[in-house]
Amino acid sequence: MISILRGLGIEPQAIEQPLDLSIPENKLMLAIYLSTSEVENDRRALNVIRGMRKARKEGRWMASAPIGYKNITTEGGKKMIVPKEPQATLIKHAFEKIATGMFSTEQIWKVSKANGLKCCKNNFLVTMRNPVYYGKIFIPKYKDEESQLATGLHQPLISEKLYKEVQDVMDGRKQKQGIKIFSPDELPLRIRTARELLLKGDLDGADYKTVKIECEEQVGRLEIKLFDVSSPKINIENQLENAVNVLLNLDLLYKNGEIGLKREIIGSIFPEKLSFDGVQHRTTRVNEAVSIICLISSKLYSKKKWANDVETCLPTRVGHDGLEPSTKRL
Repeated sequence: MISILRGLGIEPQAIEQPLDLSIPENKLMLAIYLSTSEVENDRRALNVIRGMRKARKEGRWMASAPIGYKNITTEGGKKMIVPKEPQATLIKHAFEKIATGMFSTEQIWKVSKANGLKCCKNNFLVTMRNPVYYGKIFIPKYKDEESQLATGLHQPLISEKLYKEVQDVMDGRKQKQGIKIFSPDELPLRIRTARELLLKGDLDGADYKTVKIECEEQVGRLEIKLFDVSSPKINIENQLENAVNVLLNLDLLYKNGEIGLKREIIGSIFPEKLSFDGVQHRTTRVNEAVSIICLISSKLYSKKKWANDVETCLPTRVGHDGLEPSTKRL
């Protein structure tokens, strides 16, 4: 660069430490002066990176607060994030709706935005992928250190189980017809087979690591499901009573409800999607429970099992004597 400037008739000079560049030895001093500031900047950047990674490992969020949180400073001078209403409630509601698998992320985003969520569509998709909402801080990969999740100091908005379910729905792994359960015996077998292939040289280290990570993720999901199964059962008497009241007043709920409630009622009656071509709709399958409830008396009459009066009713009078002679009664 100095040669180019001199070729243009420009002589670069330092204000505090001028050098005579006509002397060849002074170019060495100029190189030292120029590299010193760059080395200092690199050292500051390295210290910042290390400090931020250390703070993340301690569970602190080192950026502007995500949607649903706000930045605060504690009395001790430490910065952290806390839930911010009503955005936090809207984010939690969005996670719960997506986990059902009945609505697309775009539909949930539009409803949340109409309710007051300040977020664009792309940012909403990133939000649904952020582990900070179930209490984890993501630490990216740096040099020899692998990416990891640290337990955050902030209050989570959702559970880890709900977060995993949302990821399954968004990745297309969760299907409505049921949840696929893997046999726990298959997981160590896959790891053992991969280890044997690694020792034989048929599998490289990167592929073995990928297989191991996948098995560990499946083990984590199974542990979460096992915890849910082993948790104490809740009393469903109140829920059953509420369900009966809902069925008795289903017509009023549909008539006075909002669009979202009406959509849920129709979806419970017709589990499959409705096809409408603009003029008429195709007949779809009705929920079996609804079909039984809607049976009229004529159909129920044929299904009722009547008792046989002749065989089951007991006689009130003694029958007449037969052909055989009667015996004396005691």
